[in-house]
Amino acid sequence: MDTVSILSLSILYCINSCDLMETKAPSLLNAVPPYGHVITSEKWRNSSLIQSLKGGGVKILFENELGVADFHLPNKSCILYVSECDIIAGNSYKRKLTSSSFQELVLVEKTRLSEQNFSAVQKFVVLDLGLTLLPVHGEGRENPFRRRSSSQVLDPKVLVLVQRVPGVGGVKALALLQEFSSVHQLCNAAPHELEPIVGQAAAQQIHSFFHKPTAAGT
Repeated sequence: MDTVSILSLSILYCINSCDLMETKAPSLLNAVPPYGHVITSEKWRNSSLIQSLKGGGVKILFENELGVADFHLPNKSCILYVSECDIIAGNSYKRKLTSSSFQELVLVEKTRLSEQNFSAVQKFVVLDLGLTLLPVHGEGRENPFRRRSSSQVLDPKVLVLVQRVPGVGGVKALALLQEFSSVHQLCNAAPHELEPIVGQAAAQQIHSFFHKPTAAGT
């Protein structure tokens, strides 16, 4: 799934449908946008991602000084985008993550060129840092607001339901539902299948939640 789709799903449950307006956000590294808004790094201003979000009625606030994150969402989540160039170039993305208190969602561009390094990036982000990682296939390839078949659409009610599982917040719920398309599949997932997505501790919590022992005869 591409960047546009994932970002849109992240804010799906808190989008406020209103007229498009573009303003300047305050220079605060920990700024939280109001509902229906996304604070975005200035470098994304002319991207197809921003145009697609605008087309969906999302208000964009551009900011030059967001620190490590590329996007700040209304639910207080932050998103960092690691591009194909970042992966191939070396360890700059590692320095970004380790030199800050970034504790949210990392999107990693998985392409034919970056695929050979993807497992190392995944290990560093998920296992070493305990963050949530989602692979994407390049910025702006798909418009999430275009009608798609029902098998490709994520139900917002399912997203909210999965967030109620202990150890799972908004970004981890989204990551899990990219890998497991239904609650039934998630329920049947083994800890080793969950661990690369949410980390060891959360994987054990999720598995234990779905496999609680029940009283005899119930």
